[in-house]
Amino acid sequence: MHTIGWTCAVCGAHTPIAQPFSWRCPASTDADRHHAPQLVQGLAPLRSTGELNPFLGFREYLAWDAFAAESGFNEAARIALITELDEQVAAVAGTGFVTTPFERADALSDELGFLADGGVWVKDETQHVAGSHKARHLFGILLHLVAAERSGLAPWSSPATRQPLAIASCGNAALAAATLAAAVQWPIRVFVPTSANVRVTDSLRALGATVVECPRLATDPPGDPCVHRFREAVAAGAVPFSVQGTENAWCLDGGRTIGWEMARHMEETIEGPPFDRLFVQVGGGAFAASVAAGFRMSGITPRLHAVQTHACAPLERAWELAPSVGGPRHAAEHWADCMWPWEHVGHSAADGILDDETYDWLPVLRAMVDGHGSPVIASEDDVLMANEIGCRTTGIDASHTGTSGLAGLFAIREHVAADERVAVIFSGVRR
Repeated sequence: MHTIGWTCAVCGAHTPIAQPFSWRCPASTDADRHHAPQLVQGLAPLRSTGELNPFLGFREYLAWDAFAAESGFNEAARIALITELDEQVAAVAGTGFVTTPFERADALSDELGFLADGGVWVKDETQHVAGSHKARHLFGILLHLVAAERSGLAPWSSPATRQPLAIASCGNAALAAATLAAAVQWPIRVFVPTSANVRVTDSLRALGATVVECPRLATDPPGDPCVHRFREAVAAGAVPFSVQGTENAWCLDGGRTIGWEMARHMEETIEGPPFDRLFVQVGGGAFAASVAAGFRMSGITPRLHAVQTHACAPLERAWELAPSVGGPRHAAEHWADCMWPWEHVGHSAADGILDDETYDWLPVLRAMVDGHGSPVIASEDDVLMANEIGCRTTGIDASHTGTSGLAGLFAIREHVAADERVAVIFSGVRR
């Protein structure tokens, strides 16, 4: 087995952890982006130091920590860098990185008919940095960038000559990216659709971001025009500050802290059997991929249900097509036969998961296979009811996107036994 580093799930190319700016598989090109670097590391049983900041509590498991160590940072310097950047983020966001609540939602469990031994546990990410889990993915990238800069590995000579960050998003990911960029005074360009919410774009500009509207061009290939413009910016020198693992694999590192927190809380606090099912909303897929990877490192493999809506469900389509290419475990060899942009994206209140392509589909497929899970398609009624009932019974003010994992439970509630233990994540404050 390779030592800690990145190995492409498609072609097997390996990138050592010490290599800076290792955003994509080395075999990936503009003409062939069907590559998916995945972390490979062998570690002792998952434990936390107990520190509230998960980037400190689980520091020794982060790929970033290994990169920084290889780049010349001793342990004290690595801890100091996390602390320094966290304080800068808190100064802008009003909160730094913290372990978020994860408790049984008693009223919600009762309303859905669960028994006392079962029920729904909700992890609340709405009070996290920028109101969602997205900043976790991006903070790992930011740590990498600053460590590379300070160790002389970056292509710029000083903070004043930094290349701009770039992201394609018009929601939680964009706000998280702009918040982190503002915290360290790093220029950022955010590529948004022409239909972007004005409140969001105003917030982005208030944080100092350059907002670039992206109409679809007649010359554009299939797919999101915002992603096309983002890729053009990266090709011109911008840094991919992305929550798509295929564009910047480092986003998959920090995202695992969510799964680590959930797994450790379950082992240390919750009596009885582990979770039977885990419902995670899926747009681009990095969220579900990271949460599942976090659980896997703890030795726990709950049945993962990746939730999409009827308006846009490329992952479910890939799952249905996988048997025709030898099954989900062989899907990486047949990317073009299983995953391509959704032709006609519809409308949903959960608009934050309407990515026309599930970019990180391979690790999500793997997680569903490993845990004997499956995709779930939620109806619009499920999306609306999950938000109304979920927010009312928990008191969490989440958006429809933020509660769309719960919508997956609504969609298959009749197939879930009343004594099963179910976990969902509310991520994305109502704006």
